[in-house]
Amino acid sequence: MLSVFRRLARNDKGATAIEYALIASLIAVAAITAMTTVGGKITNKLNEVGNSLT
Repeated sequence: MLSVFRRLARNDKGATAIEYALIASLIAVAAITAMTTVGGKITNKLNEVGNSLT
């Protein structure tokens, strides 16, 4: 039984997968935030252009 715990302690594949998942989720959150901000600014500019045409 002790050998099983030692083998699990040496296995770090799961930790690496979790690290990659955390990095990917941080990138996704940053991308969503940036797209939301830019989208709002584009919407405002298009509304300004539309209002100036009428």
